[in-house]
Amino acid sequence: MTMLATISSGRVDVDERAVADLSTHLNGELVRPGDAAYDQARRVWNGSISRFPGLIARCASREDVIAAVRFARSSNVLVAVRGGGHSFPGYSACDDGLVIDLSPMNGIRVDPETRTARVEAGALLGDLDRATQEFGLAAPSGIVTHTGVAGLTLGGGLGWLMRKYGLSIDQLLSVEMVTADGGFVRASATENPELFWGVRGGGGNFGIVTEFEFALSRVGPIVMAGPVFWPGADSAKVLRFYRDWIADAPDELMTMVVHRRAADVSYIPAELRGQPVVAVVSCYAGPVDDGEKVIRPLKAFGSPVLDLCRPKPFLEHQAMFDPGYPPGWWYYMRSCDVAELTDEVIDITAEHAARITSPLTAFPIWHGGGAAARVGEDDTAFHGRAAGHTFNITAATEGADGFERERDWVRSFWSDLAPFHTGVYVNFLMDEGEERVRQAYGEAKYTRLRALKRTWDPDNFFRLNQNIAPLPASG
Repeated sequence: MTMLATISSGRVDVDERAVADLSTHLNGELVRPGDAAYDQARRVWNGSISRFPGLIARCASREDVIAAVRFARSSNVLVAVRGGGHSFPGYSACDDGLVIDLSPMNGIRVDPETRTARVEAGALLGDLDRATQEFGLAAPSGIVTHTGVAGLTLGGGLGWLMRKYGLSIDQLLSVEMVTADGGFVRASATENPELFWGVRGGGGNFGIVTEFEFALSRVGPIVMAGPVFWPGADSAKVLRFYRDWIADAPDELMTMVVHRRAADVSYIPAELRGQPVVAVVSCYAGPVDDGEKVIRPLKAFGSPVLDLCRPKPFLEHQAMFDPGYPPGWWYYMRSCDVAELTDEVIDITAEHAARITSPLTAFPIWHGGGAAARVGEDDTAFHGRAAGHTFNITAATEGADGFERERDWVRSFWSDLAPFHTGVYVNFLMDEGEERVRQAYGEAKYTRLRALKRTWDPDNFFRLNQNIAPLPASG
């Protein structure tokens, strides 16, 4: 017998014949504790999360996902779903339950004639970027290439192209999904449209998406992009200039402000490494000459200590932050949206940025507006399109040493910004409870999502996520 955790927080003895039957029917592989592949297969990106599943089904096909779901349903087994494994709170792993690992399902098919791409749920952002850039195309995605396409997209999808082409969900055309009862369904604007509304921002609450279809746009291959750095002591001055400079920014310009201690990497001068810096990172999704003109005032402001903003391949820019977010470091985050960078918000930011001690901690402030803000607020489940900026206050350490101190810094910073919070991006939540999930969607959308959950997952089988509990059965 194999003892596994159940969704009711209990334990169940699963007959070995059922486990063997699952293993036999998988095109992929079933990994168990003690197997050579187990320790690596159970690990997720955030090193502060260490969980020990009872089984890991490494799925190679949609049929594998269906078999894994039906196996879990037959014994009420707790399930975690893993795409890229980048969930900050570690929802892509569980203790003693079944992990449905989609990472072997990483196929991508690009049609340059229709400018569309079909993407399996285990693909990473770098996989998608490389496949689409072969044809001078791109889909809006995130900023770290080893992030999973699935988790990023289902939560909304912020990234370098969002002001020009919207969020990832704004270019999503359809999905294929395995449902909580082990069935299969498609959703698009014309097929199961309410479900399609919900998966565009509602996360993995309604099923396991096994394939995404995206519309693609012309991007690059060369873009004007990169960071300009100033001393950390100039933070408030830089932020005030930045606020005025982006006031009439074209949609092609996406920016974020990053505070940190300068990284110990080859492209940073030795005398600058470890010093507090503030950087404005830009990406212009249009002609390079136009981008150079738009970004010129930023480069001329004050006395930059380093300017790395230049024409470069879009693929290179997409991977720029990868060294700062490797798997295995310990991460902690709190996030909030703010309407604008008021003087008070700027002063709080500069004050807390000066307190960063870990050489690995770096927090971005995302630039909102543009195309993402012009999609109707009720058109998708994603909430907060009017946000001016998103603070992603992230701390990182190599391990446990210093982690508690950095976590306290995050919480203090976030609390001091509380009077200015307007919402929160669901993909930037830790394990913060129902009320914070409700805040991420707003009351009306949260109720609509609960009704959708009742339709597609009334037993809350898919609960290891930013969970939306189903409404009680009517009548």
